[in-house]
Amino acid sequence: MNFVVNNIYNKIVQAACSVIFFHLIFLSPDGIADIAGSAHDFTATGWGDGNICKVCHTPHNANTTIPNSPLWNHAVTTATFTPYSSSTLNASVGQPTGVSKLCLSCHDGTVAADSFGGRLGTHIVDNIGTDLRDHHPVSFVYDSALAVADGALFDPTIQPTVLGGTIASDLLVGGRLECSSCHDVHNRYDNNELLKINDSGSALCLACHDM
Repeated sequence: MNFVVNNIYNKIVQAACSVIFFHLIFLSPDGIADIAGSAHDFTATGWGDGNICKVCHTPHNANTTIPNSPLWNHAVTTATFTPYSSSTLNASVGQPTGVSKLCLSCHDGTVAADSFGGRLGTHIVDNIGTDLRDHHPVSFVYDSALAVADGALFDPTIQPTVLGGTIASDLLVGGRLECSSCHDVHNRYDNNELLKINDSGSALCLACHDM
């Protein structure tokens, strides 16, 4: 019976993945979908159930408590973080929210990467931790007012990027800078470190910083 249920579930997940891949392939800026074979392809891990999508996404019973979390299937971190701070920082930075909280749900070391679908995993990935003081700040509003206050940031509403739009449309999530502002989890741009913009010559940094 369990075999039948699992078989049906996997077929549903595969169908959902087909829809996701359609959007990635035909609606992404470069018309490609390179999550297969990337750092976020867990099909060969043993604990990823041989499915490329369901570690993060599920077609049913998804977690909808986090904003911008499409059909979320992974356990979400409950850690309290120490955010970045600086005497020269003009942005208001607090606890990670939204997309960044989803990223940290694998990368803060408090939640196992294989904790998905309601199960408790054991595969810990701790490459960031909960102390974010030595990482670029996330989950803060980046708008025209911040650009003026800072004096060395481009206005996100008018500054173009190499991706074809503005900083606001190409890099921000709901007007906020998040982990996904720099990194694309589905590797649609095929850059090192899953970057949205190749950082050769600091191009990614200079997309926002007017130096």
